Amino acid sequence: MATATYPPPPPYYRLYKDYLQNPDSAPEPPPPIEGTYVCFGANYTTSDVLPSLEEQGVRQLYSKGPNIDFKKELRSLNAELQLHILELADILIERPSQYARRVEEISTVFKNLHHLLNSLRPHQARATLIHILELQIQRRKQAVEDIKRRREEARSLLKEALTILDGQ
Repeated sequence: MATATYPPPPPYYRLYKDYLQNPDSAPEPPPPIEGTYVCFGANYTTSDVLPSLEEQGVRQLYSKGPNIDFKKELRSLNAELQLHILELADILIERPSQYARRVEEISTVFKNLHHLLNSLRPHQARATLIHILELQIQRRKQAVEDIKRRREEARSLLKEALTILDGQ
């Protein structure tokens, strides 16, 4: 029984047989997906919009509106989280059967913290991109200065060589 080491190529490779002679002969790529799509049984969307906490079924613990003081809100949620964890420790000691409500409150605080941090991701991405571009500019300026320095060194070596040759 003979077996192939590799499977045969997919049948659509024949669509590209004249590609080297005529690159326009190849079929156009499929258009980008817009809206929602299913991948491995899960629904996804092509829009990168952060859903609100209400859309996720979570109570929002920080102030609403476009002008949120992230630093203040994150600190207050952190303090609230610490308080809930201490209360959970007390409840686990005194009334262990009533811990579920405190765990749910801690979960809500964590979800709010994560939502606030995720809403800062676009700003973080812009700041990271700006930093990378500034580093690239700095490296290129250093490379230009290095080239200029080496050019001057080469000129001085050539002048020195010319004076030595003229002196002989």
